[in-house]
Amino acid sequence: MIVAGCDVGSLSGEAVVLQDDSILAYEIMRVRPRPELTAEEVTARALAKAKLSFEDLSYCVSTGYGREKIPFSNSSISEISCHGRGAHWVNPNVRTVIDIGGQDCKVIRVDKLGYMVDFVMNDKCAAGTGRFLEGMAKVLGVELEALGPLGLAGASPTGITKTCTVLAQFDVMCLLNDGEDRADIAAGIGRAMAERITKMAKRVGVQGEVAMTGGVAKNAAVVSSLQDVLGLELYQLESVDPQIVGALGAALFARERCERQERRKAS
Repeated sequence: MIVAGCDVGSLSGEAVVLQDDSILAYEIMRVRPRPELTAEEVTARALAKAKLSFEDLSYCVSTGYGREKIPFSNSSISEISCHGRGAHWVNPNVRTVIDIGGQDCKVIRVDKLGYMVDFVMNDKCAAGTGRFLEGMAKVLGVELEALGPLGLAGASPTGITKTCTVLAQFDVMCLLNDGEDRADIAAGIGRAMAERITKMAKRVGVQGEVAMTGGVAKNAAVVSSLQDVLGLELYQLESVDPQIVGALGAALFARERCERQERRKAS
């Protein structure tokens, strides 16, 4: 049985091709102007890596903000459930998942089977999300991928108090003009995000192993600051790219739904 999960977010699209309990292939790409274009291209790329085509898929589940607009998916599920399920599949001891996407941040609690039991999400403000980090990187004059290593090099994190992304960018520009060290500013950005996320985590409650998913999980400075503020070690999803966990969870739900269909046909 070959199934797929497709996650279309605000900044990137991911697809995972799953056979039984093994990931055959995955793909990550920047979003296209319309979610259906992103979904079709990212899934086609993942299938090509596995030397497969859309016709080989038994079932596909879509997730992310564009999940309702994917014509080839059989059903759609919220990214909250998918990130929880995907992280739990990587490590069955995970009970709390922190997912930081392009435009939102979620803290999710799952049960022993990986199903979501509770969650909290940030407001519509971009602070504490991938877009916030993109804006900060632009002001600092570095690539987004370089922001994490730069922050880790900071010896004394600068206080970033503004939660509004636009105001925080203005603060950073002022700090640069005042001669503040860029590494310290980058460290302060990671610290500010960590403090915001920690407040959310305390609202939903932190239990069991804690894993971080989404593209921001690749920012070492944010991860380090979050561990420091939370006062615990985050489980590192080393066996999979943290950015594909939502698509992985969607693929797991696809497998489950496909198996259910087959049982119904056999009965």
